[in-house]
Amino acid sequence: MSLRLSTVILPHRRWNEGGRSAWTRAEQLGFHTAYTYDHLSWRSFRDGPWFGAVPTLTAAAAVTERLRLGTLVTSPNFRHPVTLAKELISLDDISGGRVTLGIGAGGTGFDATALGQEPWTPRERADRLAEFVPLLDRLLTEDAVTYEGRFYSAHEARNIPGCVQRPRLPFAVAATGPRGLRLAARHGQAWVTTGDPKLYENGTPEQSVEALRGQLAKLSEACGTAGRDVAELDKVLLTGFTPDRGRPLESLDAFVDFAGRHQELGFTEIVVHWPIPDSDFAADEKVFERIAMDALAQLT
Repeated sequence: MSLRLSTVILPHRRWNEGGRSAWTRAEQLGFHTAYTYDHLSWRSFRDGPWFGAVPTLTAAAAVTERLRLGTLVTSPNFRHPVTLAKELISLDDISGGRVTLGIGAGGTGFDATALGQEPWTPRERADRLAEFVPLLDRLLTEDAVTYEGRFYSAHEARNIPGCVQRPRLPFAVAATGPRGLRLAARHGQAWVTTGDPKLYENGTPEQSVEALRGQLAKLSEACGTAGRDVAELDKVLLTGFTPDRGRPLESLDAFVDFAGRHQELGFTEIVVHWPIPDSDFAADEKVFERIAMDALAQLT
C-alpha cells in the first residue's frame, strides 16, 4: 500500500479568523485526511480558544469536497456511545461518507475531570474503552440497539438510516497496550500510535523506530489471535510525539527521510500537525506546504 500523508488541524481558531481557511487549504494541498483533536481543552491551549470537534468537522465538511475528515482521537472521557453515534451518523451524511473516527482510551488531562469526576486509572480507562467500542460499533450498524453494560446502556436507541459508509464509518483505534490492540484487531479499520511516550524526552530516533517495530509486532499478534490479517489495517503514525519532535518538518529532505524510515516499518499513513506559531507545533508554512505537495512523489 502506498503511503498517505494527512494533517491534524487543532480547533483553536475562530472559523472566520483562520479556521475555515486551514481546512480548505488542506484539501488544496492534497492531504488524504484532515483530523482534529476531540478534547474539551488541551494542554497549553487550555486558557485560550478551543472549539468542539464535531461542529468543527461538520463545518469543514461543508467547505470541502474530497478531503477525508476525522478525530484523533475521541475517548470515553466525556463521550457516551449513544449520543456520539447519532452525531457521527449525521456527520457522515453531511460529508457524503468522508469521516473516520479515531478512538482511544483517553488520558488524565483536563477532559478527565471536566465533568466533575475523579480521573480514571489506566485500567479503568481500558475497561471503559473495551465496552465503548463494541457498543458504538453496534450503534453504527444496527437500526435499533438495546444494551445493559457495566458502564454504558442503550435502550431501543435508533440510528436510522445509518452511515453513508457501509457497514459503518471506519474506526482508527489508538492503542499500544494488549487490550487496546485487541480492540483494534477486532473493530478497527486502522491503528494509530504516537510512538513510545517514555522516549520523548531522552530517547533517540533510532530507539523510537525500534519501539514502533515492537508495537507493530504486537498488533500483528493481536490480529492473528482475532483471526484477521494485519495487512487489512492501515497503520497511522501521529507525529510530533517521538524524539524527532518537529525536525521532520524542517525541510523536505528531512521529512522524506523520516517518512521513508517509517514506511519501511509498515506505516501506511503519516499525520503532521498544521503549523501553529509560538507552540510545540511551530513550523515554516512554506516548507510545510512543499512537504504536502512534493514529499509523497519521492516516497513511491
